[in-house]
Amino acid sequence: MLTLSDTQVEQFRNDGLLICDGLLDDPTIEQLRARFEKLFRGEFETGVLPDEVNWQDGRSDESLTRQICNGWKADRTIASVVFREDFGRAIAQLMDWPGTRVMIDNVLWKPVGARSLGFHQDNAYLHWFDPGTLCSLWMALDDTAVETGAMELVRGSHKWHHSKPEGEFHGPEEYRASMQTAATKEGVEPDIVYVAVKKGGGSIHHGWTWHGSGPNTGTQPRRSVVLHAMSSEARYNPDGFGTGTGPIYCRYKRFGSNDIDESFFPIIYRNDGYRTPGIDEFCNNEAS
Repeated sequence: MLTLSDTQVEQFRNDGLLICDGLLDDPTIEQLRARFEKLFRGEFETGVLPDEVNWQDGRSDESLTRQICNGWKADRTIASVVFREDFGRAIAQLMDWPGTRVMIDNVLWKPVGARSLGFHQDNAYLHWFDPGTLCSLWMALDDTAVETGAMELVRGSHKWHHSKPEGEFHGPEEYRASMQTAATKEGVEPDIVYVAVKKGGGSIHHGWTWHGSGPNTGTQPRRSVVLHAMSSEARYNPDGFGTGTGPIYCRYKRFGSNDIDESFFPIIYRNDGYRTPGIDEFCNNEAS
């Protein structure tokens, strides 16, 4: 169970990031690794296609990080991790939210030799809902080191000015360029924290925290599952539908309402004890 101390909450709010140990146990890690193999071969347990499939075996560039968004829809093992109530509780505590809702998950696999991922601020892509703020929980399935392309977080950068998306995301040569430009504008030297953790560990970062990762020059892959969460009270913002990831995720908006449908963006924790009905049964393969 993920539990946080008052000191950790204060640290997160000051730094915009928190490094964590023991998020996943070894049996869960082994199950997830097996599911990764199937997902990236295009084998989806539930028969439902994830919202974004950015890499498939035999068809995609081997030098790019493999990414799937909303793997939970395709695979119940992924869902059982993403829907954990203790994760939702911890995120709500850090963000001072009344509850936590899944925005998306990421299934990420950076093989040996894979190129970098460009630095960015997640919130810059999220004008389609309000409040357009994320909190991300990143979980390592492999021992992670600088040479394997560990994620890099910039301490305190959630307090910087809010930048617009720019630059290449997948495989840029100068993967820190956008962040360095923002740091120069801010008049600071970026304090980069590498998420170099043992398997099962990870990090939590604020949606305005600058982050990215270098190439994997090591001898082991870097696999991870990421929960990107929004407030349980978030609602659609039609003025932002055409920006960022809006064109992908606004397809789930209902006519005549800006309420966000829990069937597609489940609430995994609320401080009154509520969770979206059916998500636990879904994870246990008891519901279709």
